[in-house]
Parts: sequence; structure tokens; C-alpha cells
Amino acid sequence: MRRRDFLMALPLMLGGPVSYGGPEAHPTVYPKVLRGTRLRFPRDHGAHPEYRTEWWYATGWLARGAQPLGFQITFFRARPRWESDNPSEFTPRQLLLAHAAIADPRHGRLRHDQRAARDALGLAGAATRTTQTWIDDWRLALEGDTYRAEIPARDFTLEISLKASRAPLLQGEGGFSRKGHRREEASYYYSRPQLAVTGTLDGKDVQGSAWLDHEWSSQYLAPEAAGWDWVGLNLEGGKSLMAFRIRDREGGAYYAPPGVAFTPRRTWRSPRTGVEYPVAMRVAANGQEYDLEPLMDDQELDARHSAGTIYWEGAVRAMQAGREAGRGYLELTGYWKPMEL
Repeated sequence: MRRRDFLMALPLMLGGPVSYGGPEAHPTVYPKVLRGTRLRFPRDHGAHPEYRTEWWYATGWLARGAQPLGFQITFFRARPRWESDNPSEFTPRQLLLAHAAIADPRHGRLRHDQRAARDALGLAGAATRTTQTWIDDWRLALEGDTYRAEIPARDFTLEISLKASRAPLLQGEGGFSRKGHRREEASYYYSRPQLAVTGTLDGKDVQGSAWLDHEWSSQYLAPEAAGWDWVGLNLEGGKSLMAFRIRDREGGAYYAPPGVAFTPRRTWRSPRTGVEYPVAMRVAANGQEYDLEPLMDDQELDARHSAGTIYWEGAVRAMQAGREAGRGYLELTGYWKPMEL
């Protein structure tokens, strides 16, 4: 079943032509992301199926004994470009994808897995009232102030709870986050930093801290853009920092919030794909500078069988004046080829 679902997922994610059988098919009309819209909880923890794309993205650092580990769990929802009036439960009205990865320096590269499925017959879905998304036996759900994730992947099993101690952090202007210069280049976006994590990895106890992003939009990347660099950091003293830039196709900044800059300090080239990534970065934001150092260089994630792309997503330390000031995750997309969302 999963191979079949992957094949169905690729045309939708890559923007290819899709037909849902007959004259009742028609182009999808997506709502706009509007400045001034007030996010409301718990409703906005849930899915927004009328919008084109959406994701719940959890990353963090774990400790198993003295060994530091990184983890990443992402659930994506996509509304197809073409829709059908066919009332059949087999008609694909939403596409669900998921990635999960463990960064373990002893392993030397990511252990990762991916899933893709339609939202038909209850095999995959995303609830609208609060966070509850699943593909087969992969699940992420919010219960009270705690997210619970169950990821039985091919070569690891991760079962964790992520407890929030504060209200959602609204990014941009009250949750309206610009991603470019045109009015439509924006998303609704909030974060849950400083999540306390407990649970098990392969049946062994782990604990740590995490960051969760929830973002949805109808048009995300400008045609001039190639991809983005993003970082979410849990800093000392309970503080947090999120920064991003959208890169143009020449490698410069197409768009970045005021005062934000990413400066590559060291690159790493993948021995599998030949893609080169700036895995060590200097990030300037909010009047502060941090040098990001990866837990390990090889944190490349090959998601061509689901999202149709290859990117680098890894655990990093944030250094200031030679000392560790925080930990988080760095995401580098569009270095293989320009992203399409």
C-alpha cells in the first residue's frame, strides 16, 4: 500500500497534472492568508483543510544516558490542485505525508523513514478541532498541554510526550508571517518552544527539550525563490529564537525579516547526492549573533519518495563567545534543486 501511496503523492507535491476521473474535476480555489486574522486556540492547533499546505514540525534534543541525540517528526497535509465532486470515500481530498529521523553521532548519519497516504477510509487524516494527525500507525496528537507522538519507523521506534508550559508563540505579526514581497507570500505560523520531552527510543528511556512549529498557507514560495534556511533554538534561561531567510536562485536572500542574516561558516558535501550544505552558520537576529555547530555533519534527509526533495535538517548547538548558549534545529532546503510547494 505505501508504494502505491507514494506514487500517488508525487504528482501532487511536484505540481504535475492530476485528474480525478471525469468531467466533475475542477481547479481548487485556495483561501488567502490575510494580515490581521486572529489565531484562536484550541481550534488553530487543528488542521485547516481549505488551505493548500500545512505542517506540524517537531524537533529536539534527547539524552539517552550521556549520549546526545537529535529527533525530527513532521506531518504534512496538502490539498490537491484539482478537486472532484465525486462523493466516493476513495476520492483524494487531502494528501498526508510524514518524515521522522534520529540523529545519532554513533550511527554517523540520519536514521529516517517516511510515509505518504490519502485521507481515504480513515487510514490517514488530520482533525480540525485540535492537533491530531496520523498515517497508519504514525501519530501526533495534542492532549491538554501535551503532544504525544508514536512513530514505529523501519529501524527505530520513538514514543514521546512533549509538554508545553506556555502559550503558543505567534510568529510575525500576530501569527501572520511574511515569506516574500508580494501580498500573497505569507503564512499563518506559531511555535511552541521549550517543550519538555520524556519517553522512549527503541524501548529505552529518553528525555530532553523540543520545539514545535505549526504553519499553513496557500502560496508559500515566490517563483524567484529556491528554498529557505530556518533555525529554531531553545536558549538558556527559558528564552527562544526563530529566524529564517528565503533564498533566491543565485544564493542570496530573496526575503528575510528585518535584522536577520545567515552567514555560512563551513560547508559539507553529501557523499550520496553530491549536494553541498552550509552546515555551520552564523545567525544574526534580535541584535544577537549565534554560531551554529551541527551535532554531526551528515544530517541529510532524502525525501524523494514522499515530498519529492532532498534537504538537510539537523540538530545544532548555538555558541556565543565559545560557549554553548542553546540547542535547536537547522533546516536547509533548496540546495539540491529549487523547492516547489
